[in-house]
Amino acid sequence: MSHTEHQAAAPSSIRCFVLTVSDTRTEATDTSGRAIRTLLEQAGHVVVDHALVRDDPDAVTAQVGHALADARVQAIVTTGGTGLTSRDGTFEAVDALLEKRLPGFGELFRMLSFADIGAAAMLSRATAGMARGTAVFVLPGSESAVRLAMTHLILPELGHVVQQVGR
Repeated sequence: MSHTEHQAAAPSSIRCFVLTVSDTRTEATDTSGRAIRTLLEQAGHVVVDHALVRDDPDAVTAQVGHALADARVQAIVTTGGTGLTSRDGTFEAVDALLEKRLPGFGELFRMLSFADIGAAAMLSRATAGMARGTAVFVLPGSESAVRLAMTHLILPELGHVVQQVGR
């Protein structure tokens, strides 16, 4: 089956969980998490739940684990905690849960980011993969980075990714 045929057979509405990881943001100031939810819903997907946790690997692991255990959730999108500071632990927390990785996601994201922000794009540890039959995307905390990843990478392929993960 060709890529086009796979995409055509993919589900058009995916049930998603959105997680914001931040020590400083609140529900009121979480523009990145709100942008993810809005973009997903505008594209016809369903946000079944969302949460905001501190940038603490144990809290991230627990929240992602909770979402992975929820039979409604087909995809998880996180924002925040992907940098290099001592408090950025989302990459490690989620990477430990992934059974398969999509290295191309991070590579493409950094390539697209480079066009916007130059060499600073290499500081992002955005990643994606599969855990327990669920697609997982890990995005930076910047709203512009979230919008870039959602519009150029995730939304165009979300149904296809979920279809492949579920096979």
